[in-house]
Amino acid sequence: MTHENPALQKCFSEARLNGLTLRNRIIKAGTFEGKTPGGLPTPALTELHRRIGVGGTAMTTIAYCAAENDGRLNENMMYMEEYVRVLLSATIATIKTSGTRVAGQLCHAGGFSKNAQLSSWLPKGPSFGINTLGAAQGRPFCTALSVAEIRQRVATMGRAAGFMKEIGFEAIEIHFGHGYGLSQFISPITNKRTDAYGGTLEKRMRFPLEVLAAVRAAVGDEFPLLGKISMSDGVPGGVSYEDSPRIAALFDQAGLDCVIPSDGTSSMNPMLLFHGDSILPGMLEHEKNPLLKLGLRVVGPRLFRYYPYRETYLLDNARRIRDQVKRGQVC
Repeated sequence: MTHENPALQKCFSEARLNGLTLRNRIIKAGTFEGKTPGGLPTPALTELHRRIGVGGTAMTTIAYCAAENDGRLNENMMYMEEYVRVLLSATIATIKTSGTRVAGQLCHAGGFSKNAQLSSWLPKGPSFGINTLGAAQGRPFCTALSVAEIRQRVATMGRAAGFMKEIGFEAIEIHFGHGYGLSQFISPITNKRTDAYGGTLEKRMRFPLEVLAAVRAAVGDEFPLLGKISMSDGVPGGVSYEDSPRIAALFDQAGLDCVIPSDGTSSMNPMLLFHGDSILPGMLEHEKNPLLKLGLRVVGPRLFRYYPYRETYLLDNARRIRDQVKRGQVC
């Protein structure tokens, strides 16, 4: 396929991502599909990604593969343990028949969860704080991980990555953004620690970088690792557009193969990611829990703000990220 536009020529040309050949440079990043009821992959999940592959995408990403049960936002998400091996490996194999590569998005909810199957009453993140997602389920707070628990979580993320490679994923997208578990350490709003894992940006990056190192050790040097970051938390006092080039550079220097620049946080400002009309009216229409509906009416207008939609609205800030990374690009 040839194009007069040089940018399109590059977009549709073959590329390399670490040891993986891609038929072009179009990668479908992870976005939760809502097709894993009870934490199990379904034919609907398989067909969604198979059709993406048939359309010519070089690599599609199965979203929200939690590292453990406590890493799920809710009980309708998969976690990477033996119970899911057979079904998920079959899903991956079927998607590959479309000609696309298949990545998995490795995640942990941290202190932002409404998972009814948590092993403890409250979810655990970098610091004590408010767990807005779990308030209606009687889990309105999150507690701080001890240093020993941080080390255990690092090991859990590494083990999950090794499992993902075993069952057929060809790349892993680590979710460092959107207010989830790893992002909570990066943001000064959610990370109030005073030890080696909090304070300066470099200290707040320690846990995410340890996770990256554990994942790399589990999958090997030639296995592609991508990382999604939030260029801004979208709220005062959080990660800013001035911080994100440095964040990307630290991941790049630590061996991340590709940086995915995203925006916003699910817990504080989700519409900064999506732009366009607020999703609040639709959420109110479909929410069945009266307490959650009341909460949405109270905090929804502040949480789900309106940002005018325009094409490539992330591009300008993404270019600043690109200028700071040497290896974290598809080339």
